Amino acid sequence: MLLVRSPRRRLAAAVSIVLAATTGVGLMTLPAHASPVAALSAADAITAESPIPFPANADLVGAGQHTHFLTRNPETGGYALRRYTDGAGQGYGGHNALRSTRTDDYWVHVGSYSASLRKADGSSGPIQVPLGVTMTGTYTYAGSAADALFTAQETESGTVLRKHVRTDGASSYSTDVVTGFPEDAIWMSVSPATYDQALVTFSVRGGKKWGLIDLATGVVGEIHDRGVGAADGGMVASETHVAWTEGVWSENASREDGPDRWTVFVLDRATDRVREIPVGDTGSEELQVGLVGDWVVYGEAGGLASGTTNPLHAVTAYSLTDAAAAPVKLLDHLTSSAGVPDGSLYVRGGLVGTGEGMYRIEDKGGAQPEVTLVATTGEPTEVVIGAGGPPAVVDFDENGGKQTFDWTFSRTSVDIKVTLRHVGTGKSTVLTKTRPTTTTVPFTWDGTVGQGVESAPNGAYTWEVEASPLDGIGPTATAEGNFTVDRAARPHDFNDNGTLDLLSRDADGRLWRQDTRYSDDVNDGQLVEAGQAALIGVGWQIYDRIEATGNIAGSAVGDLVARDRDGVLWLYQGKGTGDLAARVRVGGGWQIYDKLTGGSDLTGDGRADLLATDRSGVLWLYQSTGSVTRPFEPRKKIGVGWQIYNQLVATGNIGGATGGDLVARDKDGVLWLYLGKGDGTLASRTRIGGGWNTYTHLVGVGDTDGDGHNDLIGLNSSGTWFYQGTGNWRAPFAPREVAGLDHPVNSSQLVF
Repeated sequence: MLLVRSPRRRLAAAVSIVLAATTGVGLMTLPAHASPVAALSAADAITAESPIPFPANADLVGAGQHTHFLTRNPETGGYALRRYTDGAGQGYGGHNALRSTRTDDYWVHVGSYSASLRKADGSSGPIQVPLGVTMTGTYTYAGSAADALFTAQETESGTVLRKHVRTDGASSYSTDVVTGFPEDAIWMSVSPATYDQALVTFSVRGGKKWGLIDLATGVVGEIHDRGVGAADGGMVASETHVAWTEGVWSENASREDGPDRWTVFVLDRATDRVREIPVGDTGSEELQVGLVGDWVVYGEAGGLASGTTNPLHAVTAYSLTDAAAAPVKLLDHLTSSAGVPDGSLYVRGGLVGTGEGMYRIEDKGGAQPEVTLVATTGEPTEVVIGAGGPPAVVDFDENGGKQTFDWTFSRTSVDIKVTLRHVGTGKSTVLTKTRPTTTTVPFTWDGTVGQGVESAPNGAYTWEVEASPLDGIGPTATAEGNFTVDRAARPHDFNDNGTLDLLSRDADGRLWRQDTRYSDDVNDGQLVEAGQAALIGVGWQIYDRIEATGNIAGSAVGDLVARDRDGVLWLYQGKGTGDLAARVRVGGGWQIYDKLTGGSDLTGDGRADLLATDRSGVLWLYQSTGSVTRPFEPRKKIGVGWQIYNQLVATGNIGGATGGDLVARDKDGVLWLYLGKGDGTLASRTRIGGGWNTYTHLVGVGDTDGDGHNDLIGLNSSGTWFYQGTGNWRAPFAPREVAGLDHPVNSSQLVF
């Protein structure tokens, strides 16, 4: 059986049975004769048994052989004594342990002023032994084994260890002094060993020793020296062997800092021969070691929560009778464990493919120990990806252009990679998180793809999640799904990614498209270029007017109209890929207009319309139809006197009213706002401000920064300026900001 204990906590060591836990910070040298661990499949490891429930948040701190086991919640410190029949239990405070004889399980409770012991099934009342200062001296709890409690009394001549055992009375007990110790023995600590013996560790002037107490006679025998690096209480005994851990320090290292590595030794009780067990290198702070029949079992606790891969996370059995046998992996990890005097071991741990719970390990004389799942938490050991992911439709017109969605994972010791991929273009973005703090993990997508410079196109997407265990326990988990990105059409968006595309024509007649995006990461928010400018086509010098109109022909993206020098108007429908479809003739006679603008829905039908002024100053509305072959209804006169303006810009809704709006700049550089009423007419103008004649071009760009308000940019020879929309018709634009666009405007280049 096994004994658990941290070498720095004497009380915990004295009352907890299972694995010998040692605390170290270094590495353990693997002997040259060590063999590789032979993996054990789940089918080989697990025998048939209907498991009972085990609390998911609890450690196993005690296992009885007959009726009960003991758990502890590490967060609250509360204990629960539970039945093997159904897992139900009773909670307790204080410090508790569970011991066994051949016939009964005994519950031990240690308080501030007494230690008590009774049968776990409640069939007997407790015996209660006083602790602390009494009439006869000061007593401390020294441990327990089988049906006996042990207390220690410090005297002038040394330490006296006493054994307290129930007598025939309901709560009466007998007390005997344990004999056989050296005269200078102090610091006794008692833990279970076998049905008939208890293991005791103690100190003498010459160092540390251990021995075995005969529970019937109360006499210590088989006393041995312990190494200078032996952990306090880090020992375990069975009928045939004793195992312990020893720390190894580098030269001149301080003992207060803990050893550099731990090593494990096993003593054959029949021959007193000691052998070193090749457990492998470890930087473990809790290497646990114990005995199960003819096997020594070891493993590093906490593997499932670890951030690194370590073979010692596995619960491994090493044969003490067959030196040629390879070590055998029994479980993938453990958190805690408890042994019983018959030599079996209960482990709170897990196995990939079987799950988390309490396992019993027994030596039944086979080629390897037998493992049985006794209780289950219902949790998987391997990483499992639960519910989550993007909604069916991701609308980047909401939440400021960012989207947050999450997935659930069975544990947090994972490295997570989320890949979002646009089906049409193959462009993708990757989101990562390592070792999240909770099992529900949020991911925020800023709406970019590629290297984070281009906004994500609309359309169909796939998502894939990969969660790799940082501890190497189990395979990488994957999950996948699909979703759609959708935004309202933008008047200057030709690659269907919801952001402004600036069109420019150079002196050679080549038409270029420069994609942009608004980045919160640049200067606390700035309009920036997204990648290199793309060539749309050549020969565009034949046109004297080019205008981005928004969606007028029924597609989901913006369109373009261009007037040639003969007055013929042509429609270029957007394809959503950044390119344009072949031109379609709209009609002739358009040379009568000196200004064209598009992009505002003035009629409330959901489509952008086209506005034009003739040279006499009449403003005409061309309502769009959504048809490629007949994109406009017959024109309607909606105003006069517009010859005073030298530029018109359809901005979309910037004033907060019902329809799309229009701004116009007069010859003095004053900018005026005309609110759309939504019925094809405009309200009276409102003065925005002066000085706008500094710009050669004004472009209504839609909601560029994702705040729900349409924006405006101005371009001149000194650069590009961004005006953030406010939604307030009295002051529709915030003060201008410099845009991070490397886009020259001069006599050889026109921007639309």
